[in-house]
Amino acid sequence: MWTRIGLILLLVFSLSFSYSDIATAAGLKSFADTDDGYEFTYPNGWVQVKVANGPDTVFHDIIEPSENISVIISPVPGGKTLSELGTPGEVGYKLGKNALAPEGSGREAELVDAAEREIGGKKYYKFEYLIKLPNNQQRHNLASVTVSRGKLFTFNASVTEKRWSKVKRIIQESIDSFQVY
Repeated sequence: MWTRIGLILLLVFSLSFSYSDIATAAGLKSFADTDDGYEFTYPNGWVQVKVANGPDTVFHDIIEPSENISVIISPVPGGKTLSELGTPGEVGYKLGKNALAPEGSGREAELVDAAEREIGGKKYYKFEYLIKLPNNQQRHNLASVTVSRGKLFTFNASVTEKRWSKVKRIIQESIDSFQVY
């Protein structure tokens, strides 16, 4: 009898761990902006918020509102391509310096990684940053950028460093889902 109870408990525990992995994998919802021509996935439990004179789209976590994802659309001077703007490292450095930690903000942005990938024939650069705020709080940022129709599309995710290890996988999946059409 004890053997049977032990086997049942083992089965219940193994199913609960499997369910946890499935729930994490399914922890994303889809969003599409057909007017501006982009789509991505975002974590369950995050809500869209409107920001006046800010990014085109913003979602944030309802439990930890400082954690967010956003899409910023900017004009590209001279109709340049992403490659003409620079290498992944060059563009990542400029993004960190000009957008994530502009002069006078008191923030510091360290570019940890820069990579290039192609999705559906379109080139994307992907970046990873460590951000230090003036109050010594640290954040982790991931970004994906591409150029389409004369515009630079920047998809950025920002998470507190203390929660990074818990949400890293789902944030990476969200960043990897970003596509412009």
